[in-house]
Amino acid sequence: MLTKEQILNLFQSQTVKQEWSFKDYKPSQTGKWSHSYHRYPAKFIPQLVEKLIDEYVNTEDAHINDPFMGSGTTVVTAISRGFKASGVDINRMAYLISKVKATPIEPIYLNNQIKQFLARLSFLAKQETLMLTAPVEPLIPENHLDKINYWFPEANKYELGEILRVIENQEVPMIKDFLRVAFSHILKKCSIWLQGSSKPTRDLKKAPAKPYKILKKHLTKMQKANKEFYQVVPTKVIENLEDYLNINYEDAAKQPIVDNSVDFIVSSSPYVTSYEYADLHQLSTIWLNLSDDLAAYRKRFIGTSHRRDDDRTLKSKIAQDIVSQMVPKSKKLAREINTFFVDMQAVFDDSFRILMPHGRCCYVIGNTKLKGVDILNAQVFAESLQYAGFKLDRLIVREIPSKILPQKRDEQTGRFASAQNASTEAYPIEYIVIGIKE
Repeated sequence: MLTKEQILNLFQSQTVKQEWSFKDYKPSQTGKWSHSYHRYPAKFIPQLVEKLIDEYVNTEDAHINDPFMGSGTTVVTAISRGFKASGVDINRMAYLISKVKATPIEPIYLNNQIKQFLARLSFLAKQETLMLTAPVEPLIPENHLDKINYWFPEANKYELGEILRVIENQEVPMIKDFLRVAFSHILKKCSIWLQGSSKPTRDLKKAPAKPYKILKKHLTKMQKANKEFYQVVPTKVIENLEDYLNINYEDAAKQPIVDNSVDFIVSSSPYVTSYEYADLHQLSTIWLNLSDDLAAYRKRFIGTSHRRDDDRTLKSKIAQDIVSQMVPKSKKLAREINTFFVDMQAVFDDSFRILMPHGRCCYVIGNTKLKGVDILNAQVFAESLQYAGFKLDRLIVREIPSKILPQKRDEQTGRFASAQNASTEAYPIEYIVIGIKE
């Protein structure tokens, strides 16, 4: 087991591996297949997962897992290769997105379903207002009405409600979920949420998009993407998807996976205090009624200020030093950092449990700085993997050429800031920390 000093020295000796940065890939390539279904901040690209699989997976029936599914990059990649895919996410919207993205649908059938769906909403198309199509009663979640009124103008609120009513009346679960994801994707543009912000900020000068028009356009894009995905997924997977896809809405430290059954884990974990993860999909959560109590929902997320301390012990010596440095600057932040690393230790423990002997886990994470304190996430992960029973197998340093993530912080406050007001980089590079279960 490497000591704290050995780990710190090991990281200092590493250099950037340009072949892992994928600088020349266009958005059309990193957003190929169903990866373009739904916007998602800070998602990692499929090419990264593909390269890791190419280097480490050498069996045709491999089981690949992701304890932080997010937008489903790992599970979609595994399905495309004909492997078994499993994973969890505590974000209900992330779970829905991953499920839909990893489910290839026969293209002609999907196209017919979308055509029928749009026909039921044809009264919303301006050019079709004279058609004798009866309007539907809007479905607007009453328990979230205050928040919906806060974010959406009246006209869009009722139009979205009419669209949602038709979606929820869909009898085929697979199609209903597909339409829910499309609906979720357009919500930000149809609201007064500041378009370039990942935080809940209103823009009272914004002219929100009309829901039906933008939904119809996005469904066309999703139809094409599904067809491309369907063509690459092996027939054996398409015909027996339930045997290959096992994903759940669950805590990353409590995966419903059998011990010693996973060949390979690839995951991009949350970052400490970077986002209020529940708020990223607040609009989708309220419209799709994914939670009755948003405050309680937030507390379940790792990497959020809403998490609460408990009596678990922080094992990593590097993490203990970070917390100690933060205490005189912000006791609140120190507690949040402590909780984050304790939570991640539990995830690593569970990763060790589910991996087969000689299996590997790959965690993609970057470092940052808060209030002048270096938050060495990657170094803590490397040390924590050892406490879980892993041997530190490899470190890969990669540049981040483009990522939907604020790139600058104000060094004093630790908050993300515009480039001209920032004093430090947030995540200029990131690490792939790889452990092996010997």
